[in-house]
Amino acid sequence: MRIAAALAGAAGRSVAAAALVAGLAACAAEPGAPSTAAVETGDSLEPVNRGILEANQVFDRILLKPLAKGYVGIVPEEGRDAVRRVLDNMKEPTLFFNNALQGEGARAGITAGRFAVNTTLGLGGVLDLAKEMGLPRQPADFGQTLYVWGVPSGPYLVLPLLGPSNPRDAIGMGVDAYADPTSLLSKIDSIDEITIARFLADGIDQRARYLDVLDDLEKNSLDFYAQLKSLSQQRRATELTRGAAPQTAPDFYQDPGAVKEAPAGKLKP
Repeated sequence: MRIAAALAGAAGRSVAAAALVAGLAACAAEPGAPSTAAVETGDSLEPVNRGILEANQVFDRILLKPLAKGYVGIVPEEGRDAVRRVLDNMKEPTLFFNNALQGEGARAGITAGRFAVNTTLGLGGVLDLAKEMGLPRQPADFGQTLYVWGVPSGPYLVLPLLGPSNPRDAIGMGVDAYADPTSLLSKIDSIDEITIARFLADGIDQRARYLDVLDDLEKNSLDFYAQLKSLSQQRRATELTRGAAPQTAPDFYQDPGAVKEAPAGKLKP
């Protein structure tokens, strides 16, 4: 029974993570997003990455997408929004710790306030009363924390079922999943069903929110791999800088082909 539960838990986590791929399609038009040229584009693992993406797409077509369509067909929009708020509220402690680790005291305080209000008055997050009180959500993750600490991202990486990422963010996702209070509680109490149900719901809900967007992206892209890579890197750059445009080098606008003028007092060769 324990082996079966462990396998089911792994499957649940995989479903949830695979849904992250769908969310990338909605990021291209975010205001303040850095340009593609400003985003890290190293892709030394492209042949392997393309193969993994193809496998992820097969998984999506066979299982995740049909589940998401069924979810949309059965649960009304108001119900799906309530589910999303509950799932987001369960992640608030992780957001709090990451904001604190990044030295963002004000953001950590807002997150703590949101969790207290929505968990009690908001019925566990069914209602986002904290937002109405002027306490907006403060996204943060351990991959972002590592970025703030100066850890390089490494090459572009497509993870099995997890989708677009890089070594730094892959480590961050693992740390966040392991340190999540709800996951720790379910392990302590040996209640694997809580973790399974949560990750299944999270994955299906996220995939359902981007059904049409991701379909259009795949149909209209000359190279779906390249387009998804570009969008994912732009989205991640926006998250890392919290929407701020990256600083440009002093010679960014200088014509690289122009002949530089020799310093005063020196003759040109």
